[in-house]
Amino acid sequence: MAAQSLPEERLFGVETSLTGRFWALQNPDPLRVRQLAAHLGQDDLLARLLALRDVGANEVESFLSPTLRSEFPDPSSFADMDKAAGLVLDALLDGRNVTVFADYDVDGGTSSAILARYFRAWGRDLGLYVPDRLAEGYGPSPEAFRHLKATGADLVITVDCGAAALSALEEANAIDLPIVVIDHHLMQGAIPEAAALVNPNRPDDASGCGHLAAAGVVFVFVAALNRLARQRKITPPGGELPNPIEWLDLAALGTLCDMAPLRGVNRAFVRQGLKILQRGENTGIRALADVAGLGEVSSVYHATFMLGPRLNAGGRVGDPWLAAKLLASDDREEAIGLAERLHALNDERKAIEQDILEAATAHAQRQLEANPQRGVLIAGGEGWHPGVIGIVAGRLKDRFHLPSIVIGWGQGLGPVAKGSARSVTGVNIGDAIAAAAREGVILSGGGHAMAGGLSCQPDQIEALDSWMCAHMHQFAEERAAAKGLSIDTLIAPGAATTDLVETVAKLGPFGAGATEPVFGVRDVRCMGARRIGANHIKFTAEDETGKLDCVAWRMADEPLGEAAIAGARLHLVGRLKINTWNGRSSVQFEVMDGAEVR
Repeated sequence: MAAQSLPEERLFGVETSLTGRFWALQNPDPLRVRQLAAHLGQDDLLARLLALRDVGANEVESFLSPTLRSEFPDPSSFADMDKAAGLVLDALLDGRNVTVFADYDVDGGTSSAILARYFRAWGRDLGLYVPDRLAEGYGPSPEAFRHLKATGADLVITVDCGAAALSALEEANAIDLPIVVIDHHLMQGAIPEAAALVNPNRPDDASGCGHLAAAGVVFVFVAALNRLARQRKITPPGGELPNPIEWLDLAALGTLCDMAPLRGVNRAFVRQGLKILQRGENTGIRALADVAGLGEVSSVYHATFMLGPRLNAGGRVGDPWLAAKLLASDDREEAIGLAERLHALNDERKAIEQDILEAATAHAQRQLEANPQRGVLIAGGEGWHPGVIGIVAGRLKDRFHLPSIVIGWGQGLGPVAKGSARSVTGVNIGDAIAAAAREGVILSGGGHAMAGGLSCQPDQIEALDSWMCAHMHQFAEERAAAKGLSIDTLIAPGAATTDLVETVAKLGPFGAGATEPVFGVRDVRCMGARRIGANHIKFTAEDETGKLDCVAWRMADEPLGEAAIAGARLHLVGRLKINTWNGRSSVQFEVMDGAEVR
């Protein structure tokens, strides 16, 4: 039974914060909190936080201590899983040429690396193909499959793509190239013909695992391969079947970087995978961590925000094959070279992104000045690289709390303009883009509720802007609600201890679908504010209970940073962290928002 929550209340009466948001304090069902507190045998804080995450008393252990043993799905519950395992194991044993066709993001790279390592354990090589974002776009194409057939592929396994590649799969059938699809993206309409199509989100799949990233589906697939090998009583030349547990670091990395919801087996993938990431046993990941200056990969932050952008950089602005090659490599020298290239490409990506973000932000501000009630932001520019427009769209969405579309075109960037969209809760941007395409406003496009993509001619952008603004009128309430910032509970500066942070950490891992607790701090004085780095602020929040070290990322030139520097009295909202510096650990409050005390 789902938890019953009481209506949220405005925290500290804040209707418009320094970032333009209203604050809402969540109110869990008191009965659920009492039941959880009795079950836990401790104070109400952890019980309150669990209740707000809809965790029942009978789910506490699996949520706080997820294990593969208890959460791992039966591979046979996936449609076509057993069929796919048979086809691939037969091809592997027969020595046929098998190629993995991987998407160019982290989920695709980790998925292909798991398969490459599985094949290697059997003494076999697995071919690799990664499409170029600009020249080929997303997923398989008829041309790519014809190329693979011509170069000797006997079987192709697509990972993190393929389920919607209707024309490519039709071509593969026509040229007698068997395709095993392993994907996780939503599917609509008829199921395309393939040798096997494994996707927990295909309409007839009964596994209940639609929340898995592709890396998670591939991890289940190699378990199915092992199970089939045991049934046939066959083993690799070394005499022992591969141990997929060794690749949980890859499953965790793909799950985190693809923002798959952290529930069920995904929590186990990440919780257990982080332990393996910390050991640094994957040569490629270790090399990338070294190049990035990480002593070890020990947290969700390290995986998602330190490794993830570097692994994605090749697919965004450089060689899309780099991440997959790096993650599959066991050669330290080769891995360092690949890691250095990805690190350099990430620096290039950040510079490109910053230039586009500044221009897109200025454009969005002009749009809002001209029409404060518009329900969508659309910015486009010649030379705006398609590899970073999705990131920029997300930045605009986060700053202005509105659905945002960023479009780029120009010489060397593909034959037509490409757009990427990010949305707010309650506004299905994928459906809106698909409707615009059906009505001929743009060439093509679609997506899902929170993100989408499109193709258009540059001279169609003005019409798209008008069409989207008219379409978004119906979502006025949803757009207003998107400006809300939900707070889990309140805390005084003097109560922010390392013990409290460790209690909160029990709820981890945090990520999509498992949000990190957000705390509200009432009426503090900002003291000793100083600028750090390019655009960050550090200060101390003080009241009669004590002091709390604070940091506000990317806020130095924003109203919040200016208020902190002025020593204002503020209400604050943020997250509690442990900050370790020179071997010493202390509590730090990462400020998300602030409001003036009135």
